Amino acid sequence: MSDWSAGYVSEIDYTFGYYNELNPLRIKIAFLNNGLVFPEIGTACELGFGQGLSTNINAAATVTEWWGTDFNPTQASCAQEFARISGAKARLFDESFEDFFNRADLPEFDYIGLHGIWSWISDANRHSIVEFINRKLKVGGVLYISYNTLPGWAAFAPMRHLLSEHAEVIGAKGSGFISRIDDALLFADKLMSVNPAYARANPLIGERVKKLSEQNRHYLAHEYFNRDWHPMHFATLGDWLKDAKINYACSANYLEHVDPINLNDEQAEFLNEIQDPMFRESVRDFVINQQFRKDYWIKGPRKLSDLERNELIGEQCVVLVCPQEDVVLKVNGAIGEATMHAAVYEPILKVLEDNQIRSIAEIAEAVKQNEIPFAQVVQAVMILIGANFLNPAQKPAQKPAQKPAQNRDQVSDVKAQCDRINHAIMRKARTSADMSYLASPVTGGGIIVGRFHQLFMLAIQSGLNTCEEWADFVWQILDAQGQRLLEAGKPMESPEDNIRQLVHLANEFKTKNLPVFRALQIV
Repeated sequence: MSDWSAGYVSEIDYTFGYYNELNPLRIKIAFLNNGLVFPEIGTACELGFGQGLSTNINAAATVTEWWGTDFNPTQASCAQEFARISGAKARLFDESFEDFFNRADLPEFDYIGLHGIWSWISDANRHSIVEFINRKLKVGGVLYISYNTLPGWAAFAPMRHLLSEHAEVIGAKGSGFISRIDDALLFADKLMSVNPAYARANPLIGERVKKLSEQNRHYLAHEYFNRDWHPMHFATLGDWLKDAKINYACSANYLEHVDPINLNDEQAEFLNEIQDPMFRESVRDFVINQQFRKDYWIKGPRKLSDLERNELIGEQCVVLVCPQEDVVLKVNGAIGEATMHAAVYEPILKVLEDNQIRSIAEIAEAVKQNEIPFAQVVQAVMILIGANFLNPAQKPAQKPAQKPAQNRDQVSDVKAQCDRINHAIMRKARTSADMSYLASPVTGGGIIVGRFHQLFMLAIQSGLNTCEEWADFVWQILDAQGQRLLEAGKPMESPEDNIRQLVHLANEFKTKNLPVFRALQIV
């Protein structure tokens, strides 16, 4: 492994993921739900941005100035290409953390994000990050950090170590890293077949090993096979961050804010008896066996009065990001699947069914006749955002504008940037399904859009108008690469069958999905 990688997997590129929690717009409702003042984000930084899809989409979809670094030059090159294409304010580098932190041109930041980095780096890098946060995060600024957590990883940690050791010691060096991962998984499966005492003491391990074999090998390489891999107790992370002078604010996972779907009554009562908020979080991780935390921390927390909190949360805007009929009134929390009450959620969804931006106050006013109190509307919004049916939205300009400087139409300001990066992503969809998100100026972030939907939109941009034309456009792309649609798990060989299925998909897209994408100003 090359020295510049510092033990991090560099032979295999990271996946093209978009992570909603990195979108700074999500800070507002989460903070207000906990009665905290939130900052306006003018400057932001992502450390270890991977392929840079999250950074670039968030930069293109807002007026925020983004900075970031990822040590892998191949990944940084990809990220820089998208930044050039969008024309957004994104300055992205392939520097080590130490070199990046010592840049003389870095501004102070309102927001610093680390998604899936903290658990996979050395202590030396952690010390550098904490010093950087202390120096460069503004007073009132927010840190987003996600990491593998104990106790949830305690049982599987020995198996992860064995997998990594097998790939390093036993795996054939010349066979490529993916082959070494496959061999390690096969070895682990054989180990489970001899019924070791470790598996008997941890009965869920065998099933977990089987599930690994179904996952993307590029993801597995970065998740399980780095030299550094350190799940951490919440309190231990708190100790690390003390020198940065920041405090825990709240979870970035909206579903974590809703106790009834995560805790039974006895557990909730037990936790409510714990006065210290940091210790309560530690105990809560044991109650739900937390594996992965996504948290907001803040430099200088300030509390709002109930009046201020309710006024500000009422001003926050949201938008339904899927067809209303796709919303499933069920959600998974730590205690299992919970059913959303139709009497509460159906009226709220009715208000949002046109996929237009609405403030929470507007929603609450519209459902007053259904006797749904404001607090219940807020909880429903939290759950719908956590379930990815709803997204926070950028506030549209009010007319007439009484304060023009504070009344910018942020959606219009960034529409051209979004169009440019989306076109580039859609063109890449011609050859792969690696990138399944597009930028929405409405949500200030990414919206999941599958490959065929991207190709249909590319056909629309090419001036084609009918479903038959869109289907033929996509078929020409697939056929040129020898690709076929699947039916019952098998490729459909005849052009007629493929085109017929594509016409069906295009009609469904036109009727169901295209109106949503137009409302979100993706196309």
